[in-house]
Amino acid sequence: MCENIDIGRILRGIVKWFDASKGFGFVVSQGGGPDILLHGNVLRSFGHSSVSEGTEIEMSVVETARGMQATEVLSLTPPTARPAAPLAELFGFDAEEIERLTLHAARVKWFDKAKGFGFANIFGLADDIFIHIEVLRRSGLADLAAGEAIGLRVTDGKRGKMAVEVQSWDSAVGCGGSSS
Repeated sequence: MCENIDIGRILRGIVKWFDASKGFGFVVSQGGGPDILLHGNVLRSFGHSSVSEGTEIEMSVVETARGMQATEVLSLTPPTARPAAPLAELFGFDAEEIERLTLHAARVKWFDKAKGFGFANIFGLADDIFIHIEVLRRSGLADLAAGEAIGLRVTDGKRGKMAVEVQSWDSAVGCGGSSS
């Protein structure tokens, strides 16, 4: 018996939830209808290992016998609703100033979602870079895995270097990520 699968279409939606440890999550289509399965492999093909709730997503989807399923992520836009403290209060400068910082290629040393923080290392430097969960959320991510390659914009904090933005590895490579 042959399964009837449509050839796919482009949809926009909002991430309902995504659990990196389970390897999947669901998206609510802006046009309504059933939830759309977002598998971890599809997200990893886009260069992300996780995505935060409320992130806008554009994706190619197909309808299978088991329901709607994303086959390719085309774009991710972090949630527009900002939690309590704005960037200026957290870091002392605004989004335009963050954008002007160098995007460095880095690797996650460890990240504990329950504790709300972790550390990464910029390639070629020994310094640990502090990553707060709030920075991760503002960057549209929900979690990081040890050893994961990422892009970081970094500033000097009270206790050392800290990330003010986290991007996927593809972003760091695509923007000519630096190791200095």
